[in-house]
Amino acid sequence: MIVAIEGLITKKEPTFLYIKTNSGFTYKINVSLFCSSRVELKEVLLHITQIIREDANNLYGFLDLEEKRVFDTLIKVNGIGPSTALAVCSTLNPNEFASALSSGNIEAFKRVPGIGPKSAKRILVELSDFSLGIEGSKSENIAFNEALMALESLGFKKDRVKKVLSQCNSNQTSELIKEALKRLG
Repeated sequence: MIVAIEGLITKKEPTFLYIKTNSGFTYKINVSLFCSSRVELKEVLLHITQIIREDANNLYGFLDLEEKRVFDTLIKVNGIGPSTALAVCSTLNPNEFASALSSGNIEAFKRVPGIGPKSAKRILVELSDFSLGIEGSKSENIAFNEALMALESLGFKKDRVKKVLSQCNSNQTSELIKEALKRLG
């Protein structure tokens, strides 16, 4: 399995690149519009997701591991293929994706070509536990997740708790829980 490719970009289009490696092979790599806009015709290292189908062996490249993680997560959603996942990565950067998921923003996903209301709802439902881990420091994310689990164990609905916690200012678990309980009560 190919996990990364380093080489010289010999051709650049909005949705794909040709990369020639030192071994002489040239690979066609599908990329998002964000990735395409950031690369130049020079040496590059791309993180790769390789998808082998009965009739194709496609490579999808990413400069950022966060964008690759979004793509890899999306292709696991029922009804979302690599083309649609790449369209999401071209429309929403990883932070916007995580924010749209955490706030339940269906409209953000409906902006993506190829995604209608049903697919947008499916993404929100199936990826409700998705967290990039890039929204703030690691300790803040741990505190957020601990507070979320604690409030859920008290019987509060996960969606409502997430919305309330995202409005809280503290970065310590106990303070987050106290602040959220005041808002929930």
